[in-house]
Amino acid sequence: MKVGKILVCMMILVAFAGTALAAETLRIGVYEPLTGQNAFGGQLTVDGIKLAYEQKPEIIGRKVELFIVDNKSDKVESANAVKRLIEKEKVIAIIGSYGSSLSMAGGEVAEKAGVPCLTDSATNPLVTQGKKYYFRMCFIDPYQGAAAAQYAFDNGARKGALLLDVAQDYSVGLGKFFHEAFEKLGGEVVARLNYQTGDQDFTAQLTEIINKGAEVLFIPSYFAEGAIIIKQARELGAEFSIMGGDAMDNPDMIAIGGDAIEGFAYTTFPYAPEMPDMTQMAVEFTAQWQAAFPDKDPNANSALGYDCYMLIADAIERAYAEDAAAFDANPSEAITKALAATKGWEGVTGATTINESHDAEKPVGIKVIKDGKQVYTASVMPEI
Repeated sequence: MKVGKILVCMMILVAFAGTALAAETLRIGVYEPLTGQNAFGGQLTVDGIKLAYEQKPEIIGRKVELFIVDNKSDKVESANAVKRLIEKEKVIAIIGSYGSSLSMAGGEVAEKAGVPCLTDSATNPLVTQGKKYYFRMCFIDPYQGAAAAQYAFDNGARKGALLLDVAQDYSVGLGKFFHEAFEKLGGEVVARLNYQTGDQDFTAQLTEIINKGAEVLFIPSYFAEGAIIIKQARELGAEFSIMGGDAMDNPDMIAIGGDAIEGFAYTTFPYAPEMPDMTQMAVEFTAQWQAAFPDKDPNANSALGYDCYMLIADAIERAYAEDAAAFDANPSEAITKALAATKGWEGVTGATTINESHDAEKPVGIKVIKDGKQVYTASVMPEI
């Protein structure tokens, strides 16, 4: 009997020890595209997250465990990645994902499980629409589309055209918002044409756009197709200006498009190493990045990844300070509440306020390719 009692006591002690250990560890998940079409943006985002983790490996005196899963640029894999993070890794919060379609797929799983997600750069409004547990660090496409339209209109364009990837929610949505904003400003959309992800020949669409007399072409594309579209447009003799969205913020587009990329303008998130009037946090992030990755330049995606981790850390600190018992009882719910209450949080990408729709309110950056380099040119805050 004594031996039995000792064994029971030992089992209880082990159970308590396991619970205490779990309470001392904060498990945060990441699901980003590390392979597939969106791998470039996903890898830069993860690098930013890792850099933030190195700066802050403990929160509220507890060790952070970071679990990173590749969603492979695929909707089904995204849903599976979030499920794995929640069910197997037992994370209390998740960062991801680059790519609106991927975030929408993962978001359905997180919403049912009641685990908060903070996307770095998914801009489609549907990502957070009607969601309690999904938040974003970036602006949304209506705002981005309006900023692009404002920039095009202010630079003299009155006749616009769109070339959209109908296989991508991001492209269709952003194109719609550019269209609406451009016409609201007094411009005219003379052509709205489509293509599919993976297409390589855009001659027919571009010929029609040239014949319609467009003065600006808006291509909310991912960088690979976008660079090919720009190159083919110039080969056909197109003289109109060309603009894109944040998914074009990739130095590889210059390698693909060559000299044809010169003058191309695109919207991006409000961070670049060369941008004027950087905040102190942005200056420090840039120095940290250059020390960690001397052969790779930071971009807006890496800055957003860094900010996502730091904002979750801040939300944990605020939630714990407000009610430690409630945090320990249900950390995911406490973090969700704190994220929703974020006002004027200072990050690398500027001051972030999370509004009622769980979207971040911040300006839209404009970059232009000048002398073969991506140059941060302006910040735009359009009226929508």
